[in-house]
Amino acid sequence: MTLVDRFLKYVSFDTQSDELTGLTPSTPGQMVFARYLKEELEGLGLEDISLDENGYLFATLPANMDKEVPTIGFIAHMDTSPDMSGKNVSPRIVEKYEGGDIVLCEADKIVLSPAQFPELLDHVGEDLIVTDGKTLLGADDKAGIAEIISAVVYLQEHPEIKHGKIRIGFNPDEEIGAGADKFDVEKFGCEWAYTMDGSEVGELEFENFNAAGAKIIFKGRNVHPGYAKDKMINSIRIASHFIDLLPLEETPEKTEGYQGFYHLTNFQGEVDQSTLSYIIRDHDREIFEQRKVEMQKQVDKINALYGEGTATLHLRDQYYNMREKIEPVMHIIDTAFEAMKAVGVEPNVKPIRGGTDGARLSYNGLPCPNIFAGGLNFHGRYEFASRQNMEKAMQVIVKITELVASK
Repeated sequence: MTLVDRFLKYVSFDTQSDELTGLTPSTPGQMVFARYLKEELEGLGLEDISLDENGYLFATLPANMDKEVPTIGFIAHMDTSPDMSGKNVSPRIVEKYEGGDIVLCEADKIVLSPAQFPELLDHVGEDLIVTDGKTLLGADDKAGIAEIISAVVYLQEHPEIKHGKIRIGFNPDEEIGAGADKFDVEKFGCEWAYTMDGSEVGELEFENFNAAGAKIIFKGRNVHPGYAKDKMINSIRIASHFIDLLPLEETPEKTEGYQGFYHLTNFQGEVDQSTLSYIIRDHDREIFEQRKVEMQKQVDKINALYGEGTATLHLRDQYYNMREKIEPVMHIIDTAFEAMKAVGVEPNVKPIRGGTDGARLSYNGLPCPNIFAGGLNFHGRYEFASRQNMEKAMQVIVKITELVASK
């Protein structure tokens, strides 16, 4: 089975996660997929295969050399984003893409076009895997899973490539921020690992946002509008006022690179009570802490204007920038950098404008930077993956294992 064959099989599983269920895995389809992968790994003859009740699947490719070298791992997540359906994915391959528009669904006039997605033109001549425009594709992160397993098969078929013990891990619920919640780092048993969960070819990431979630509840008072003078307190208006108090230029659509933001993700409102949900992001830890202080400051301002208890802030940290944990072991970045160069990929070290399981795993004792997986336009109908880039990701995995053994 080729890398692409594996990938096309994997995207047929509906593994969309759901943060509202409170379960692990959050949806049953993830466990169905995990059981399929477990059978595949067993068929490949891997060792120490375990699938726990929470959907975490671990396995080992034994070392093929006597020299003692570090045990390293490769990790990918099984779920797809809640942002769009991953059920009945219907992929097709556009061979040797010539540039121009790709019609995904003629009947619904759904077109993947360089006019909206200019990065398409970086992939002229490549074989692109696209959707029919009705679902997402699932390259995030089934491309990573396919690459890891294909790399393991390649190493089995080429015993002349010497390597140490390699652990692979597939986890649920990354897309809802819970992928590392029940990941047993001690059981995984690695000195370090890499998540294969990046996007464009060459991406190598060991910096991510510091992240917090904020919910503000606004209390109002509802009375008949005909008799509301000096009695009604409209929580919707108060919540709208709060939105305007935060910096209007510090939002996702106005920022890039290392710039942080406040992102309003949900607004639920009635006269009597309204709720705002925000995510707070910044690469700089000090500025991140200042952003949380600013959020409380504006809540205090609302209470000063409309009465104590009008607004209540619930704030929780979600994850932190992994750079702090990676810098003491920068040799793992150097190894990935060298591996990319060796297989003809130009490394592109960049900050993640988001989070990754690797960030939390790094704080849990498993340094875990992120490597490209070859997909683009994640989480929507315009997602696509390059066969050539997926193959390069697989080659990077193989080369990393070789380099670790040689050093």
